[in-house]
Amino acid sequence: MPQPVLIRSAVIHDLNAITEIYNDAILTTTATFDTEPKTVSEQTEWFENHGVKYPILVAELDQKIVGWASLSKWSDRCAYAETAELSLYVKSEHRNKGIGKKLMEDLMVTGKQAGLHTVLARIVSENQISIELHKKFGFETVGTMKEVGQKFGRLLDVTLMQKMLKS
Repeated sequence: MPQPVLIRSAVIHDLNAITEIYNDAILTTTATFDTEPKTVSEQTEWFENHGVKYPILVAELDQKIVGWASLSKWSDRCAYAETAELSLYVKSEHRNKGIGKKLMEDLMVTGKQAGLHTVLARIVSENQISIELHKKFGFETVGTMKEVGQKFGRLLDVTLMQKMLKS
């Protein structure tokens, strides 16, 4: 019988697995517009810029990290202090099994508890699975940025989605 997925706060020990999952997405998907794999040392700085207000969660299955999600600072300008950008990645062999949904569910609760007001998501417009997942959690499309990214030799549109955590 398969073990249930455990969603928990990430710790620095998880960074190798987080980086491996992200690098796979960089090399094989348009889910990120990064084009060069990251080193663990580069990701350490990213990790250290998170915390209670901007959490990183991991999905663990059979004691292995199979996905992660984060809320990151949207801007360094003080007026945006209660706005975050969402990132969510699941290991390719574990996609479409509800892990992203569990990560999203816990991340929205954690973000609200952290005092965030607004969560933004930039999603490549061709990724309808991700757009639909965000809609299920109350995100609304606020615009489409045309041909703002180029990856794998193609110009790509980005859908900007937003969810208000507080009213």
